[in-house]
Amino acid sequence: MIYTVECSYADAESEAEWNDFYSLEKLPALISVTGFHTSQRFKAISDGCPVYLAIHTIDGRDVLTGDEYRQKGGGNFAKWQEHITDWHRNLYDGMGLAPAVNDDEILALCANGPEPLIQMGLAPLAMHAVALEMFPVRRWLAVLSRTDVPRVESIAEGVHLYLPMAAQLTSA
Repeated sequence: MIYTVECSYADAESEAEWNDFYSLEKLPALISVTGFHTSQRFKAISDGCPVYLAIHTIDGRDVLTGDEYRQKGGGNFAKWQEHITDWHRNLYDGMGLAPAVNDDEILALCANGPEPLIQMGLAPLAMHAVALEMFPVRRWLAVLSRTDVPRVESIAEGVHLYLPMAAQLTSA
């Protein structure tokens, strides 16, 4: 299953420290939780969506309700909580492992159907929400090369583009 966490951050003064914490401490802690298989973080380069996105491949919802998750990764944002805005979590079914997005690639997400991504020349992967907020209910994702972005005449409404903030982490 694919577990997504999205948010924006409202304090420019502490944002770099928060990003360091999330990327260097939180993601490695999460990937050490039994049932987590991949974790990767992204930053939006398009408007109309939360700035930050984390995509994890996990075994299922039970992973998120277990003691190990609570101890190692869940809910340890106390220092930054007041600055985290537009926070959303979803659990999606419908695909295997989340694709790794390399430095020379961009992640595209769309909730308006697969057609906008297909029109961009991409092969979207479908996801269906099964737990947590369950909105949007359906989402499609695809990976494109950064060199392809200038060739895409226009990005359809509802397609959001994200740059990877670091390489995808995988469990041992």
